[in-house]
Amino acid sequence: METPVSTEAVEPPPFDVFARACPSRETLEHVTGRWGSLTVGALREGPCRFNELRRRVDGVSEKMLSQTLQALERDGIVHREAQPTNPPRVDYELTPLGREVAGRLASLIHLLEGSMEQVLTARQAYDTTRGSR
Repeated sequence: METPVSTEAVEPPPFDVFARACPSRETLEHVTGRWGSLTVGALREGPCRFNELRRRVDGVSEKMLSQTLQALERDGIVHREAQPTNPPRVDYELTPLGREVAGRLASLIHLLEGSMEQVLTARQAYDTTRGSR
């Protein structure tokens, strides 16, 4: 017996990261860029103040961290809370969406950290064969 073929049009997903104008592409860039992924990963451990976060994400400049946090806050991944104290206190933490993103990102980080011997061996082989040309 044949399965009936549907004549209904299949709706494309509302967002497609591979489409140039899709807003999900910008968010993906914010999360997976060097400073975004490290910032989200650092915040997975819990809320941080700006300077704590800057120390944790070794090598990030104050300007880049600020821009990264603003982009992640705009995307709903990070929540910024300013406390009316003297001096002012600002804490950053992941939103529920940010915690989900961080969990998936942590899996990738653990995979890469656990595979570094293989990566370093591959790099050495590549460099050896490319260097002999």
